[in-house]
Amino acid sequence: MSDAAAALGEVRARIEAAERAAGRPAGAVTLVAVSKTYEAEAIRPVIAAGQRVFGENRVQEAAGKWPALRAEHPDLDLHLIGPLQSNKAADAVRLFDAIHTVDRDKIAVALAAEMARQGRRPRLFVQVNTGLESQKAGIDPREAVAFVARCRDAHGLSIEGLMAIPPADEAPAPHFALLKKLAGEAGVAALSMGMSGDFETAIAFGATHVRVGSAIFGARPPVG
Repeated sequence: MSDAAAALGEVRARIEAAERAAGRPAGAVTLVAVSKTYEAEAIRPVIAAGQRVFGENRVQEAAGKWPALRAEHPDLDLHLIGPLQSNKAADAVRLFDAIHTVDRDKIAVALAAEMARQGRRPRLFVQVNTGLESQKAGIDPREAVAFVARCRDAHGLSIEGLMAIPPADEAPAPHFALLKKLAGEAGVAALSMGMSGDFETAIAFGATHVRVGSAIFGARPPVG
């Protein structure tokens, strides 16, 4: 068994324990294995160990490795968890089964047009910048509920849930609590929150999707 496959088993066990501790049903949480910066050869052992849901940050990087992997494994579910530019909307709709980073009207318009053109409807999450960090993507939490409504009513998009990445230097729990509150107000059920260092806390606050990379794959290889 590869190191990554063994680590995957440990992460799954921790998710199951966190579900039990939170009084949630087994299988309530979807593990998104974040494979950004890793080549196909590093991902194959994790697929062989049974993982089927993966997350990528960049459309271009995903386009370079996932078509071949999906030809080998048609049941893979690929999620875009990094920022999306409107000029990449066509590729994003073509490649991904879920997009976690809808955060402005320009993106919503571009996705709606591409979904109509391609006849594909990836599941959509609105990214909320819960820490109001200037360097981070995501809509202002004070505007999130109205934006979800606008996505539905003005842009014809079905929004499945909300996504957030808490500030690295703050306790994540208040951010997870805020995202859950906003999801309730917006009438969406899914919560994409929690990463390698805090996914158990996220599960306690109702996460339906946790995005775990380094705890499975190890330290990121250098980029560039």
